[in-house]
Amino acid sequence: AAEEVPIDYFFRDFEQMPKLERIALQNCRGAVLDIGCGAGSHSLYLQDHGIRVTGLDQSARAIEVTRSRGLRQSVCRDILEFKVGKFDTLLLLMNGIGIAGTLEGLKKLLRHLTGLLNPGGQILMDSSDLIYMFETDADGGVWVPGDVAYYGEGTYRWEYGGAKGNPFPWLFVDSRTLEKEASQLGYRMELLAMGDHYDYRARLTR
Repeated sequence: AAEEVPIDYFFRDFEQMPKLERIALQNCRGAVLDIGCGAGSHSLYLQDHGIRVTGLDQSARAIEVTRSRGLRQSVCRDILEFKVGKFDTLLLLMNGIGIAGTLEGLKKLLRHLTGLLNPGGQILMDSSDLIYMFETDADGGVWVPGDVAYYGEGTYRWEYGGAKGNPFPWLFVDSRTLEKEASQLGYRMELLAMGDHYDYRARLTR
């Protein structure tokens, strides 16, 4: 199924952001790494409010845009290859945790992020529970296809102006599964807010 994302969605100011994104930004502290920063809207808000923030994205063009918009510190790198410095807040908004791709990838990503956190640091992230997309039977059971390891794992591909990118895996993780996987690595999960459509904002701390 196709999902259309308007270009201006990536260039929003704080007032135009959903409530759950605003809550996450207001909970940032210390040195922040904005993972998958895209056009830099979240990073720029933090920078404008005196927070030391680094925007990170593996797209060179995205990093060019962040710099043209005035972001002072940005890095073009895959997060799994980024091992520079320690941060007090790791920020993964707009389902940024989706870069994990799969549940196995989530474990690998969380282990890597642990090495980037200062003692007492936090991971702020959001995601959604896609269970609503599947049929429910009379006794409340949910019919999930048997050809996937976890119902939140999927494949996406960007298209724009007739150009098509390569398919890539993407993960939506429900809060119970996130809490289970994170706890195995010594994290405690706190739900900061719940949205209106199976989405949530969470904080992970060790």
